[in-house]
Amino acid sequence: MRMTFTRSIAVLAVGIALSNTAAAQTPVYKCIDGEGRVEFTDSSRKGCKLLDLGYTPPAAPRASAPIPAVSTPAVRPSSPPAASVSPASFPRVDSAQQRARDDDRREILHDELRSEEKKLADLKRDFNNGEPERQGNERNYAKYQERVSGMRDDINRSERNVEALRREIANLR
Repeated sequence: MRMTFTRSIAVLAVGIALSNTAAAQTPVYKCIDGEGRVEFTDSSRKGCKLLDLGYTPPAAPRASAPIPAVSTPAVRPSSPPAASVSPASFPRVDSAQQRARDDDRREILHDELRSEEKKLADLKRDFNNGEPERQGNERNYAKYQERVSGMRDDINRSERNVEALRREIANLR
């Protein structure tokens, strides 16, 4: 038992020593005492070997050349942003194709809106103004309250989805 415990401590110590956080900037020494027990430490003693953990001390900071000062033109916050010029190899889409894509997107958003509004109507119908019918497995009132709370959450989520879809459709050109 003592030997496996010692080995597991040694394995743990090596693992810590090899991890990035422990190998930060301290040298690690492997020491073996007279009884053959292994110890890992950060101080050198007689009979200890320095482990090479791939740590290299940071180089002394170099003096860098000063960065030349660049004068920046005054920027007026009220001026509109300048149009960016796209590279010549940038793919272009003609206006008819873009209009078709926008129409497809609008149609998809309207379909999503219709399905979300239908889902919301179904949820509200099942919710029955806060008093849905109790199910057979809800003899415990807490289970019923939990289901009602979940229904409220579903209704709120669906209402937010409907609002977001309407905003998205309004933002289309």
